[in-house]
Amino acid sequence: MSNNLSKSQIERFSRQLVLKNVGATGQKKILNSKILIVGMGGLGCPASENLIRAGVGSIGLVDNDIVNLSNIHRQSLFNSKDIKKSKVSVAAKKLKDINPNIKIKTFNIRLNEKNIKNIIRNYDLVIDGSDNFKTKFLVNDYCSKFKKKLVTGAISKFDGHVFTFDFKDKNTASLKSFYQEDEISDDILNCEFEGVLGTTASIVGATQANEALKMIIEIGQNLKNQLLIIDLLNLNFRKVKFKKK
Repeated sequence: MSNNLSKSQIERFSRQLVLKNVGATGQKKILNSKILIVGMGGLGCPASENLIRAGVGSIGLVDNDIVNLSNIHRQSLFNSKDIKKSKVSVAAKKLKDINPNIKIKTFNIRLNEKNIKNIIRNYDLVIDGSDNFKTKFLVNDYCSKFKKKLVTGAISKFDGHVFTFDFKDKNTASLKSFYQEDEISDDILNCEFEGVLGTTASIVGATQANEALKMIIEIGQNLKNQLLIIDLLNLNFRKVKFKKK
């Protein structure tokens, strides 16, 4: 990519460029970034949209599901005309409409031990918006193995959790430092049983995108060895520290 931003890029990202913490240098980092989004649901939709609007240069979308009617209240890239269509295909088209200059690769598959290595290695940062702990731990393990940055999100009812990990830092805790793998149930991530307010998904997904952008530009405070807990029913935001195991 050229050292200079084009006239179109300057106009498109003008409100970001005037931020002292971003500027042309930060914008170039965003344009050169490669981000993988795991799960195109309530978190993946707002996360990907915010990242595309910010100018992320290359993005990968992983999900093997199709759009159904119950998704639409919280999965912001989909509408009634998209029912029964592939989530990643619909999302890719709509994201391209927002910013035609980005590179998008879709993976209409479910991540597993056999395919994750070849997918994850091409990206610098991963946003985990999956809805089960098997996938979350798998993504965590491979991000750790290949020294990637990871932003993990989870939602239920009116609550959200956000973690950020930079596995190039050997002192960074992992998801397994917080959750005990044999003591948790996917029920706490299952919107079908627990329910979730659509705005909760949007806020947590946007927060994941915000943390990803900060990590790309290398600005502000991060959540190293901390969990951000968002309680939108009572408007409580707090951080909880945990140690690497």
